[in-house]
Amino acid sequence: MRGREDTSMSRVITLTTDFGLRDPFVGIMKGVLLSICPSARLVDLTHDVEPQDVLGGGLALEAAAPYFPPGTVHLAVVDPGVGSARRAIAVRTGGYYLVGPDNGLFTFVLEGDGWTAVSLTAPAYRLAEVSRTFHGRDVFAPAAAYLAAGVPLERLGPPVSDPALLRRPGCRLESGELVGEVLDADRFGNLITSIPAARLGEVAGPGGLAVEVAGRRLRGPVSAYAEGGVGEAAVIVGSTGRLEIFVRAGSARDDLGAGRGAIVRVRRAG
Repeated sequence: MRGREDTSMSRVITLTTDFGLRDPFVGIMKGVLLSICPSARLVDLTHDVEPQDVLGGGLALEAAAPYFPPGTVHLAVVDPGVGSARRAIAVRTGGYYLVGPDNGLFTFVLEGDGWTAVSLTAPAYRLAEVSRTFHGRDVFAPAAAYLAAGVPLERLGPPVSDPALLRRPGCRLESGELVGEVLDADRFGNLITSIPAARLGEVAGPGGLAVEVAGRRLRGPVSAYAEGGVGEAAVIVGSTGRLEIFVRAGSARDDLGAGRGAIVRVRRAG
């Protein structure tokens, strides 16, 4: 490991992984981060991403990144291809940095222009020995720490112009209906959809909206979870600005038997 860089520019580093907290992996990564950049402020975004769920990790980053100060380094490790030929990358976009595997994890924050990416190949900015099974410790954590300490992105490796992207679930207008799909379910069993609130006006009418998922017509949208009847599936605009399906005092995922990929339809009521 290199000697410590100047930490006068130290920044926040967030950590997003599918490691959970049973094993010492997260703590080991924090040890590497603090060994290189001891003044870094570490924030656990989540370590409960479902194992190998790249899309779920990407959604967590998309939801959280805008709420951190400029210069924040988001270190994300959801990496089913660890040890393979997949690249390790770092990205600068929107005033912050992303560090992790090039497997589509950064899809939601790489849309549009204005980003710069590099492949993490410079030996000076990784550990001296790189395991085939723990790039979070040996490659990603060192890169994130050096970025937080003020090392320019371009010193970490050569430019990347074609980062891997997942298929982004969308929302389309079809025969007078907005058609989207369930992206994910949160800890409460709420179903997060791909339908943005900004598009609801395309099908709104005097009688409100009708929302259907898994063959069920749902109540709403309501303005607060408390407005849903106990045990009744309803619809709300969630904190990410997307349409969300919930069951007050229950789980929409379990009650509706709907999960990722389930089709959601919104049309004018009446």
